[in-house]
Amino acid sequence: MLTHERELWQRGVLVIAGVDEVGAGPLAGPVVAAAVILPVACSIAGVDASKRLTARQRQRLARIIRRRAVAYALGSCSVDEIDRLNILQASRQAMRRAIEAFAVPPQFVLSDARQVPDTTIPQRAIVHGDALSQSIAAASILAKVHRDRLMERLGARYPGYGFEQHRGYCTARHMAALKRLGPTPVHRRSFAPVTEAAELTIDRVMRA
Repeated sequence: MLTHERELWQRGVLVIAGVDEVGAGPLAGPVVAAAVILPVACSIAGVDASKRLTARQRQRLARIIRRRAVAYALGSCSVDEIDRLNILQASRQAMRRAIEAFAVPPQFVLSDARQVPDTTIPQRAIVHGDALSQSIAAASILAKVHRDRLMERLGARYPGYGFEQHRGYCTARHMAALKRLGPTPVHRRSFAPVTEAAELTIDRVMRA
């Protein structure tokens, strides 16, 4: 998990930010990115891609990461931006915002699969980077914990959809609620299942 970091440390690059996003796949809610700068030679036991960890493990590790990090930051793109830009571009913009939120920019950025746009900071996009770089994995954990909390709050605001459980992903329960209740303002209208549910809702209203 430190191969990429060690290579950079040996070249004298000491301020490395790992960045990753979560929430590209769900039908609702924002896409969230986190960026993390860890100290040189820092190794945190248990850090892995957020999807490989349980919620309890992520929460415990997030506390450790925040405590040990030199700096960390979050960035996001709203549902409106996702619908306007498309999810790929919105994900990349969320990563850029996380990097730009640092008071002092890092010397180098390691990202998970996607290049961070509109930055002059040297970077490396690593396929499956959240499983290969501790810095990226740490970012994925912070992003996931933060987005899950956002979706819990949206679950309280829009009861009946189960956001607090499925986090907006296309589960059977979510699809059933979407077809029954119609889309909320936090659903991504550019995603086909949401578009279809909106059309069903309009059709029901017209028939009533």
